[in-house]
Amino acid sequence: MPERYPGYDVLNKRDTPSWNEATRRVVDHRLAVPRAPRSLTPEEFALVSSLADLVTPQPDHRPHIPVAALIDEKLTTHRQDGYRSPGMPRELEAWRRGLCALEAESRSAHGRAFHELPRNLQHELLRKMQSGDLHHEAWQGMSPASFFSRRLLNDIVSAYWSHPTAWSEIGWGGPASPRGYVRMGYDERDPWEAAEVQGGDVAAARRRNARVG
Repeated sequence: MPERYPGYDVLNKRDTPSWNEATRRVVDHRLAVPRAPRSLTPEEFALVSSLADLVTPQPDHRPHIPVAALIDEKLTTHRQDGYRSPGMPRELEAWRRGLCALEAESRSAHGRAFHELPRNLQHELLRKMQSGDLHHEAWQGMSPASFFSRRLLNDIVSAYWSHPTAWSEIGWGGPASPRGYVRMGYDERDPWEAAEVQGGDVAAARRRNARVG
């Protein structure tokens, strides 16, 4: 898939009036998240990485977003959502139980670990989880459908789109604090926002984005 905002890097805004010191601290911390697991085991971490690749596949032409590391950071710092579905354990226990149950379902149905399955069978198990059509005792009463929506999907998607690399991918300038967004009408953008490719003119968008800050 071609880039929609070629040459744009939201991190070029780091030392400009677009971001204040609070924004810089948050982004710097997010970029420095340890790549080794601290709350998840190495096996659990690898499985979360596999699930992230299924839910949020990433292109090869730009840096990889460490989704599993961001989720592990959330679990390590005990950052919560502010709500919890009935029957859903706390975040770390829910992840551990859900990952264990997914492995049990994979071995029961296909005789192999989840990461050993071809992509179509991995997707099939996730679809069954989403619909609640998994019944292994390893779930221990936790709803597979709730785990899919409240933990797996929520945490993976939230982690992906919290990262500056994803912001650059969609041309978003990050929190515009203290400058703020001014042009709020349809198809309008402030002069310091990223330029999307128009009429196939990639070079023009790249030149414009090289000056955005």
